[in-house]
Amino acid sequence: MPAPVSSRLYTTAEIRAIEQAVLSRPNPPPLMERAGLTVAEFAHARLLDERRTSVLVLVGPGNNGGDALVAARHLKAWWYRVDVVFTGDPERLPREAAQALERWRAAGGQLLDQIPSGRRWDLVIDGLFGLGLTRDVEGRHRALIEWANASQLPVLAIDIPSGLDSDTGRVRGVALRAAATVTFMALKPGLLTLDGPDHCGEITVDDLGLAPEDFPPQSVFLMERDRVLAAWRPRPRNSHKGLFGSVGILGGAPTMVGAALLAGRSALKLGAGRVYVGLLARDGPACDPGQPELMLRPPEALFHLEHLSCLAVGPGMGLSPDAYQWLKAALETRLPLVLDADALNLLAEFPRLRETLAARGNAVLTPHPAEAARLLQTSTPQVQSDRLAVARHLAELFRSAVVLKGVGSVCALPDGTRHLNPTGNPGMASAGMGDVLTGMIAAFIAQGLSAEQALLLAVYLHGAGADRCVEQGRGPVGLTAGETADAARELLNRWVDLQSATRPRIDTKIHE
Repeated sequence: MPAPVSSRLYTTAEIRAIEQAVLSRPNPPPLMERAGLTVAEFAHARLLDERRTSVLVLVGPGNNGGDALVAARHLKAWWYRVDVVFTGDPERLPREAAQALERWRAAGGQLLDQIPSGRRWDLVIDGLFGLGLTRDVEGRHRALIEWANASQLPVLAIDIPSGLDSDTGRVRGVALRAAATVTFMALKPGLLTLDGPDHCGEITVDDLGLAPEDFPPQSVFLMERDRVLAAWRPRPRNSHKGLFGSVGILGGAPTMVGAALLAGRSALKLGAGRVYVGLLARDGPACDPGQPELMLRPPEALFHLEHLSCLAVGPGMGLSPDAYQWLKAALETRLPLVLDADALNLLAEFPRLRETLAARGNAVLTPHPAEAARLLQTSTPQVQSDRLAVARHLAELFRSAVVLKGVGSVCALPDGTRHLNPTGNPGMASAGMGDVLTGMIAAFIAQGLSAEQALLLAVYLHGAGADRCVEQGRGPVGLTAGETADAARELLNRWVDLQSATRPRIDTKIHE
């Protein structure tokens, strides 16, 4: 079944291949005309009214500029005042863009070399650069983008805000900050990760009238609730805690016990039947007063539990020789593993541990960008420059599922597919959020989901829980990891409706 338009997600190379295939037909559809009309209609319906009638259109040297010229022509025909600043060379325009320029001129439109002084506008339409920008924006184009950003006018970006890398979300020197972006055929990764969400505003996708068969299979997917929840099964009425698995949490060195407890609490709240926390702090608490259901043990006790379903290693574990030995022991088991925090830092420091992980696979890794950089012996900026590629490399290297955390978290699976998460907010930049995610993943594995299924559901639900907290006024400022776990539990129960899904209906009739 083809994916809904809103969830299609393709790289720049894939979009260009689709476009080339469509335009190579004997009677190709007028894609540029459709795109420009869509932009004009969006501006007319959403951003302009009888009090806002003046539009400045920034037109670049390629097909993105051609889309902008078509939009300008329609807006002019609808009696808006339209000024067009053109930065290209009419003699070097692509064929379709050259035709759009001819039609603009035939409609009485003019071209300006620079933004005129003394005028005011109600809207800026950005048609400077489209997909596949491979160099930093400089000179005249940089000045136009900086002017638009400083103008405080609403900006409507065509396909992608100019200056933003469509595959990575990286700002190429400077990028336009749009109030809205109308993108064509499908979503692009750069709209959803790294700097993309801060520059795109509201995103609208238009498929330009293409048929489902025009879209090839995807290698990058947008995570959606129904998809990540598909593997979940309602609980039977005849249930007991043994049906929902046992999670072990290994971590909690001195001064960092809270990290392990947060992971354990979230594992309980997201449905694990039993949770054991193996604390490296020998003088740690015997009980968690805030969650007495947790069973606190010395680390060695976890390796004698024959019914353990999953082992999460790393929250607050530290980098001591003891921590090294316990991670080594965990890697030598056959248990599914969730590796976070100091487990990742130990892997980065010791090649032998990395070799053991690569040989065994069957793990979930949850690095933030700095941890990913350590694992790959590179820099954090280098990781952030291409998050999708880095996540895929880690998944291939360790034969494991990986989430590269951050805005637009990237989940990469060993089969090469990648999944972009749209949930979450800046409130998640607080202590303990990663520990909560680790516990959630472990809980879902314990309840029978595969490592890949557990990762996708947990990442999506984790962000959705944080979004729920913000909706209720508990963030983003001051949002805590524990609140996020509570909200995630609430959402999961709402989504799957556990009780009503399995309760038999009983009708009683009384005859007199």
